[in-house]
Amino acid sequence: MRLAIVVSEFNSEVTSRMLENAKRHIVKIGAKASYIFYVPGVYDMPLAVEQLLKKRTVDAIVTIGAVIKGDTRHDDIVAENAARLIADLSLKHGKPVALGITGPGMTDEQAGARAEEVPVRAVNAAANMVLRLGKLERTVNKETVVIDDTADNN
Repeated sequence: MRLAIVVSEFNSEVTSRMLENAKRHIVKIGAKASYIFYVPGVYDMPLAVEQLLKKRTVDAIVTIGAVIKGDTRHDDIVAENAARLIADLSLKHGKPVALGITGPGMTDEQAGARAEEVPVRAVNAAANMVLRLGKLERTVNKETVVIDDTADNN
């Protein structure tokens, strides 16, 4: 399985830790990081995500970012727009894009505390969706098809 990672440079003290945790977990599950694409910030992710989704060597994408609360609602706008566009791109291209973006509304401390768990969950989500979509592709008409981590419906 080939995963691409799109990582935000903004809040790099957090996102660099998130990236290292994601890369370690990708190796742990036996997948490969085929691309690591740095973008200036979370708001810039959709363009990179779209270009990577066009690659045949990418089965899924993991996004890594930390949107930390400031003095205005800017964090809400950035996170909500990026998440919506990223979800739309996943549907458009028929490939999973896992949301490993923390926030909005987080403090620096909260972002740091989530730097281990969130990227691992995002890698797991991307990998599980690739596997489950593969099972769906291989199914034949049956009365009931259950596609999860415990059932083999092929």
